[in-house]
Amino acid sequence: MKANSPKRKIFDAVDMLTEETSAQAADKTENGVQMLPLDKIKAFHDHPFHLYEGERLNDMVESVKEHGILTPVIVQKIRGGYEMLSGHNRANAARIAGLTEIPAIIKEKLTEQEAYVYVIETNMIQRSFNDLLPSEKAAVMAEQYDKTCCQGKRNDIIRELELLSGETGSTCGHNGHKLKSRDALAQEYGFSSRNAARYLRLNYLIRPFKALMDKNGIPLLAAVDVSYMPEEEQQTLYDLMSERKLKITPKMAAQLRKASGDLDAEKMLEIVDGLSVKKNANGVSLKLPQAICSKYFEGMNAEQMASIVEQALDAWYAGKETAYV
Repeated sequence: MKANSPKRKIFDAVDMLTEETSAQAADKTENGVQMLPLDKIKAFHDHPFHLYEGERLNDMVESVKEHGILTPVIVQKIRGGYEMLSGHNRANAARIAGLTEIPAIIKEKLTEQEAYVYVIETNMIQRSFNDLLPSEKAAVMAEQYDKTCCQGKRNDIIRELELLSGETGSTCGHNGHKLKSRDALAQEYGFSSRNAARYLRLNYLIRPFKALMDKNGIPLLAAVDVSYMPEEEQQTLYDLMSERKLKITPKMAAQLRKASGDLDAEKMLEIVDGLSVKKNANGVSLKLPQAICSKYFEGMNAEQMASIVEQALDAWYAGKETAYV
């Protein structure tokens, strides 16, 4: 699928298939269809896509209430229940609609790579690449770039998904051809090779940073540099940002990446929220931590802030002199 391909207007195939078509597709799968309790199905352990919200979710819920789940979900058997591979949005809509069980195709003995192909390719049947959020684009590109399983098995999975969704004609994945090198991948999605490499790096972010990036809470270039930090340091940084309402700029992220490997919370604060004094042609430039500015200087201009700092220093030095008398 090209990056600029028209979006396929289906809601996880629920609204576009009849019950007869769904049953015919199910007959062609390996394991048939069973009704499974919703509370026995868990989300995929590394699901990279966001669930539908707003109008799109409401439309799906109404469709489920009227027609039920016409296309079975695909799950794999795990200890104590099942794990969703294809159908996270259908299951979510079913819960909201009040259903307690849904039709499912059960897979067993899949490798981790094969299971992930189901997860990625299902979403790419439904949406164009440009519809995806940054972390979702990164996951799609990584699945293609890393050659998650042998091409023959991958094609078998994709053909099965196409039968279930009513999409036919492709035999080599959502882009219609074999997996590529990074340069060819970049060309496919309209990126430079450098930008393709950046998106691939985003997969190394911890989940909270991926969510923050998707909400425009951290610039993409800053997120790329953060992705080079160990997960423990990433988590420490994220916690600091949340507690102190900090914003990370690309320049700060580059400094953090450079110092990575020996970072704790205190050292991170010295980089992203530290006190610094610089001399320039116009005098001295003083940088205060954001937390202090928010606490003491909210709504003030530079002249007012300078006046308060001067008064505070006068009082401090006066008290210091008294203490030594």
